[in-house]
Amino acid sequence: MSRPAHLHARGKVRDIYEVDDRQLLMVTSDRISAFDVVLPAPIPDKGRVLTGLSLFWFDRTADIVPNHLVTADVDRFPSDFREPRDELVGRSMLVRRAEMIPIECVARGFLSGSGWKEYRESGTVCGVPLPEGLQESARLPEPIFTPATKAETGHDQNITLERAGEIVGEGLAQRLKELTLTLFRFGADLAAQRGVLLADTKFEFGFIDGEIALCDEVMTPDSSRFWPADAYRPGGPQPSFDKQYVRDWLDDVGWDHEPPAPELPPGIVAQTSQRYAEAYDRITGEPFERYLKRTCG
Repeated sequence: MSRPAHLHARGKVRDIYEVDDRQLLMVTSDRISAFDVVLPAPIPDKGRVLTGLSLFWFDRTADIVPNHLVTADVDRFPSDFREPRDELVGRSMLVRRAEMIPIECVARGFLSGSGWKEYRESGTVCGVPLPEGLQESARLPEPIFTPATKAETGHDQNITLERAGEIVGEGLAQRLKELTLTLFRFGADLAAQRGVLLADTKFEFGFIDGEIALCDEVMTPDSSRFWPADAYRPGGPQPSFDKQYVRDWLDDVGWDHEPPAPELPPGIVAQTSQRYAEAYDRITGEPFERYLKRTCG
């Protein structure tokens, strides 16, 4: 297909193409971003890890909330959208169009990242008061809902539940909180059975035919923090199966988080690719190589 003519949107990681007035084609690249900047070096097979994990979670959460997936089988795509096949298999999804809800729905089970930074300053995360004396990476007494604004450029901004209600309506904000925490608990329970801690994750929702639907990606290493349970030690950063490894390297070399980003060394690229694949292995129980063979032949 002549995909540039159909380009609907290009994100930091995904390219989205218009199929018709009801469907879109999402293609997940190997691009990686950190601190809202796309890095020069791609991470091999990263897009296939994100797609494979999203498919895994879409299948298992459909009884909690509907989602936008139509099919990930390239042979079932409309005929004009099946080529180039090697760029689509394992990393693309045909999805229903949704009217996207303009907030990020974040759930946190542990104190890390921007939540840890805010807690040190105010003792709260997105307006949610937390007990005194918590350490970095501490497990929270219970998961919390910490929404954020979606920024077209620059950084997303953490907001309170009340502010989310002002943006989307109080009733919808409460419903999104319920769905977010239900999905998080489901994912955290399954991940724990596989020796992985789901520290936090973000979801995106939209309306399809007037009904809330789960969209984009679900509990992947790009949208979540995954920690190996057997190495968990509160009191500092944790080893992870996500792009925190890249963020840590960028901070170690003193990057100021402004473009252009530095080039990742080959060793960092290889280690990051391996960590993404291990996240797939552990959480799905299927070796990532089997996913590649099953989808790519």
